[in-house]
Amino acid sequence: MTVVNPPSAGHPGRERRDAYAISAEFYDVLQAERDEIRVRSLYRDDVRRARVGVLDVGAGTGRVTLMSLLESRVPVHAVEPARSMRTPLMTRLASLGAELTTRVTVHPHPLDEAGLQGVADVAVCHNTVACLHPTSRRALWPAVAEALVPTGVLLVQLPPARLPSRRTTHLLPVRTVGRHEYGGRMVTSADEDRIRARFDYWVRGDGRVLRRHDETFWMWPASRAEMIAELKEEGFIALPERPDPSVLAVRLARP
Repeated sequence: MTVVNPPSAGHPGRERRDAYAISAEFYDVLQAERDEIRVRSLYRDDVRRARVGVLDVGAGTGRVTLMSLLESRVPVHAVEPARSMRTPLMTRLASLGAELTTRVTVHPHPLDEAGLQGVADVAVCHNTVACLHPTSRRALWPAVAEALVPTGVLLVQLPPARLPSRRTTHLLPVRTVGRHEYGGRMVTSADEDRIRARFDYWVRGDGRVLRRHDETFWMWPASRAEMIAELKEEGFIALPERPDPSVLAVRLARP
């Protein structure tokens, strides 16, 4: 079992680099197809309007990054500190033609270490903020503001607004790859001020379970109002609510 521990308060913004060592093998097989559809629905229109660049914060295996390359004509900056997730991202980019890869830069450090200034007018934090300790989350916003041009737009997939009232199990889709079936589940529950999200994965073949793995992530709830207040401190103002309330859109108001 792999347990992801919260970072120490002395190192805001520094999450454990290999937090996805187990999940990286299973993510694209079990979740990426559904996530790709969601990414297009949530962010494509904004990405198409980008005129300076697109910043993908917490790029993972690259769903937002690839969509941004295909839907825009601007440079794309993919920030992904976790080697286990960055490896499939790089493999995916390597399969693209030069006309696309010349526009994308992968940054293997947290955003506050990447040194990006005014590189984008659209930034996306998809499936990222919920897993940041509040100290790390608040430390992220100044780095995003630095990377955006004035009036740049930030799109944040919001964390859960509150702790779950009960233990909940979500089954992941089963996928067949050759002779093997891949599947799993996510179990969420409250743990003091955090949410425990445990992923259980399995691989079956020849009528039996060949492998089992599990990995635990922590999430910290924050309401939309709390997120708006945090971002306001860094010069962001909230834009009108989107059709999908899971995304918060804000614009950088300060010069």
